[in-house]
Amino acid sequence: MLPESLRLELLAAFPPDRFYTDPVDCYAYAYDNSRKIFPPDAVLFPLTSEEVKHAVILCNRHQVPLIPRGRGTGTAGGSLPEAGGIALSMERMTKIISIDPANRVIVAEPGVLNQAVQDAVKPHGFFWPPDPSSAMFSSIGGNIATGAGGPHAVKYGTTREHVLGLKAVTGAGDYITTGCYTTKGVVGYDLTRLLIGSEGTLAVITEATLKLTALPGAVAGITAHFRDLTSCTAAIVRIMALPQLPSALEFLDAGSLNLIRNRFPDMLPTDTQAMLMIEVDGSHSDISDAVSAILAACQSDGLIQAGQVESTASLWQARKALSPLLREIAPKKINEDIVVPVDTLPQFLDGLTQLSERYQLHNVNFGHAGNGNIHVNLLINPDDAGEVARAECCLDEIFDLVIKLRGTLSGEHGVGSEKRAFVTKEIDRVTLELMRNIKRLFDPNNILNPGKLFPKQD
Repeated sequence: MLPESLRLELLAAFPPDRFYTDPVDCYAYAYDNSRKIFPPDAVLFPLTSEEVKHAVILCNRHQVPLIPRGRGTGTAGGSLPEAGGIALSMERMTKIISIDPANRVIVAEPGVLNQAVQDAVKPHGFFWPPDPSSAMFSSIGGNIATGAGGPHAVKYGTTREHVLGLKAVTGAGDYITTGCYTTKGVVGYDLTRLLIGSEGTLAVITEATLKLTALPGAVAGITAHFRDLTSCTAAIVRIMALPQLPSALEFLDAGSLNLIRNRFPDMLPTDTQAMLMIEVDGSHSDISDAVSAILAACQSDGLIQAGQVESTASLWQARKALSPLLREIAPKKINEDIVVPVDTLPQFLDGLTQLSERYQLHNVNFGHAGNGNIHVNLLINPDDAGEVARAECCLDEIFDLVIKLRGTLSGEHGVGSEKRAFVTKEIDRVTLELMRNIKRLFDPNNILNPGKLFPKQD
């Protein structure tokens, strides 16, 4: 519950339509796509960086948690107000401040939707490459806070490669400006990249300078169907060894394909057990050679068919439907977004099959194979205590396998609260303590999104 003095100070600074305290109004800010629920004591909707700073200073004074939030599309529990406090929703800071085609830059506030950025810059011949499946609904502030990726990261990289600079308010209530307006700049430490992926634990982003990329002249889509997983993963390794990278390379296993068949019965050959959805882009003259090279790389005894598709839009329709389809059949699932080196994908997927069989669990796997980024979904019944326990043991071994293969526990969803218990598998004690010291420097009273990213200390 908020201290009465803090409530009165906030009422004096924010009108009632931008300061919620009624539990019914606050409930929509109690959860994200992890489906866990932690109601905040209040919700604030700032419109300016000055209001953000004022909120941070007040929360410091009263030692009340402040949890920055985009649109709540994250899957790792990064915006959950676990300790109560105030949810700081940035959804009303939606100004596109400037578009600068000559320098390939857009400057925008954190509440601007990813899709709104794409729509604004497309007439100028540009796009912003980060394209998570939630692009229609997620904000650029949330994309930056989680280091979002998406299918096209295989060629264009993740959010980290497409942010030039930020304005933010630290957990101590100080304004900071990071990075620069140009694509080259080496003055000082790279605080921009430090804030990207920090999940609101260090500072509240109030403005972002984003680097734009020219739209390709041509785009082509390819699908490849395989009788077995081994042939499919071998094709992935061969494709990624080609001189010209695909702009997207998505993998779907048998479980994913069965979900799609249930919704789109005529879309897939009946004997397809693994599938690749591939996109190439570039100049018109490059496309033909790229398609030919990829189709050649797919050839094997396990290939059923491979060919170019008429529309890339239809290519992504089924892929983007997968997560909602999973929610329909398994309201409770353990969803991980691990990454392994591409050449170890065959070893990882084989190990994953063995683990799911040993622990008697159903799992569905798909993802951005060109990055080695696989979304592992363990489908469980939350009312079956034995199954839940088996899933937890299985997940622990999956993470051990990822680290053994020199991979990482999260490629784009972040750590939040869902993965923090496993962080020590990847980050050693000394490095982790350095990170905690950075957190203390930015946020000395630990008010910003407390408890996230780091494993709990004894």
